[in-house]
Amino acid sequence: MIDDRPECSVLLIDDEPFAQDIIAHGLKGCVRHTLCYESNAARAVEVAREVRATVVLVDLRMPDLDGFEVTARLRAHPDTEDVPVIVLSSEDDPEIKARAFAVGANDYLVKWPDPRELVARVRYHSGACIARRQRDAAFASLRVSQEQLAASQSALHQAQKMEAIGQLTGGVAHDFNNVLQIIGGNLQLLKLVGNLNESAKARVEMALSGVERGAKLAAHLLAFARRQPLQSVVVDPGHLLREMDDMMRRVLGPSARVVTEIEPGLGSTMVDPNQLNNVLLNLAINARDAMAGSGTLTIRAANAGPGAALPAEVPPGNYVMIEVADTGKGMPQEVLLRAFEPFFTTKPTGQGTGLGLSMAYGFVKQSGGEIVLHSEPGQGTSVRIYLPRSDAAPSAIESVASTPLAGGLETILVVEDEPDVRSSTCGILSALGYEVLEAEDAESALAIIDSGRHIDLVFSDVIMPGPVSSLQLGEIVRRRLPYAQVLYTSGYAEGVLAHEGKLDASVHLLQKPYHPDALSARIRHLLRRAKREQKASEQKAASGRQQGVQSHLGLM
Repeated sequence: MIDDRPECSVLLIDDEPFAQDIIAHGLKGCVRHTLCYESNAARAVEVAREVRATVVLVDLRMPDLDGFEVTARLRAHPDTEDVPVIVLSSEDDPEIKARAFAVGANDYLVKWPDPRELVARVRYHSGACIARRQRDAAFASLRVSQEQLAASQSALHQAQKMEAIGQLTGGVAHDFNNVLQIIGGNLQLLKLVGNLNESAKARVEMALSGVERGAKLAAHLLAFARRQPLQSVVVDPGHLLREMDDMMRRVLGPSARVVTEIEPGLGSTMVDPNQLNNVLLNLAINARDAMAGSGTLTIRAANAGPGAALPAEVPPGNYVMIEVADTGKGMPQEVLLRAFEPFFTTKPTGQGTGLGLSMAYGFVKQSGGEIVLHSEPGQGTSVRIYLPRSDAAPSAIESVASTPLAGGLETILVVEDEPDVRSSTCGILSALGYEVLEAEDAESALAIIDSGRHIDLVFSDVIMPGPVSSLQLGEIVRRRLPYAQVLYTSGYAEGVLAHEGKLDASVHLLQKPYHPDALSARIRHLLRRAKREQKASEQKAASGRQQGVQSHLGLM
């Protein structure tokens, strides 16, 4: 039969060595026990801790320290205060017994007890000690579990709150972008063809500046809501940081010091480089404000992963870590807990929107990474961005040249269900010299395509009413008009063009509200590319025909 009772750890404190033999003999009937003997009473507490004693037998009469003093010392130490103590004495005196219990003894035995009584007393007190330790361990585990549960509940509540705010801000930003497009488009059209005097032009420019500020605000809201379509490519973050170095120094000013540390062999990551630029720039601006124009800004990039410790917030994996740390005033805990919330700011009115950190939070989460914020008052702030590492080589980014307004004679089909947006956009394109065709939905656009009209480019809104979606329209255009280009536009394209918030490389998207300069540059870029593709295709076909003729002549 297996005895599953816990093991007793018995410590005997006695100045006479023969006492060890007597007690060992008496405990033979005690299943699962260990006996440790110590003759130096001064070491009682130390040895009891070492052997994790569950009961201590201490002789009452010893030359240096008596049993009363040993018991008192055991009771005074936090690690041994609950260990049961049995005093062994040759005197069966009620006064001595009372004094022993007064200093903390749990039991009193007259030397030498019957083995059956010794075993029973030792087993009883040891079992009580073990049960107490198990109870304390259970309570400690329960406290840890409760703390972890409270932390999980707090994190869940925060995530739910952020998700609810994100859904609200995403929807607001979408409608806001359409409104801004109507206002901005008509102002730009008025500026192009309105024959305005200088005073009117100044007023129009002021209004357009307001539209641009509103567009940035909406972009930040969409980024926080994780509904900003990301045009992600594999990039070398070290190269990106080196390119931003001069800009960071200009942002911080001459009184601040910028230190850039890039680990050799830094990995690549798949991310939207323009959005990452915006995030790092916003973090630098926050750091400048926190340091009041002076101090040190450290930008560090390193590989992080299984071989290195990751913060608790970051799941296991291979990452590229980008840190932006300042020596500013730091944040107290109550501010730190709300730092990622949109519109939350500690800056004076008019000096900040409270969207810098919230935009960074949304962008990093949408990119599949994690963002960790550490800050203490007077100790500065550190923002660490963990982006998944990629094994692919960095992509060559195709840039669209930013040029002044440029038009052409090509034919453009504008597909837009908002009449006011469609009207202003068609007016701008017509003013640039294009032949413009209009459609209020994808079904109407297909009717125009079916009519046989020549079309060089389709400029279509993403969110489209009716039975034919914008994606279906794009597929039909590619099949029927192989050299026609498709450019999409939207103030909110989540779930239509974007997969998990990221655009396919083949998708061309111009975010609302768009400036005529940006619109004309994207259109000219796509039309030039279409001409190159058509020319290459024609040359390939001509080369194939020539080879066919030569082969035919060789056979004759």
